[in-house]
Amino acid sequence: MDKKIEDKLFTLKYKTDSKCHLHPDEAKCLQCLEKTCTIVCPANVYSYNETDKKLTVSYEKCLECGACRIACKYINWEYPQSGKGVIFKKS
Repeated sequence: MDKKIEDKLFTLKYKTDSKCHLHPDEAKCLQCLEKTCTIVCPANVYSYNETDKKLTVSYEKCLECGACRIACKYINWEYPQSGKGVIFKKS
């Protein structure tokens, strides 16, 4: 039986950093028509509210995969502080 991505994401642990390590350029977000970051992120870190014209970044659930920084040149991406972020199981 194949597991859904949501089931797999549920098994991850996180040590949440006190500050966000993902910094989109909000002015560029307003001009962006595709909102690619909201599509490529497997953890749904980014969501765009069309009514408020606001990008929400839920950095606490970031997988640190880097998909958003590859897909969008307007996201300044850094690793969380040492010891913070996602914790993967050892294989």
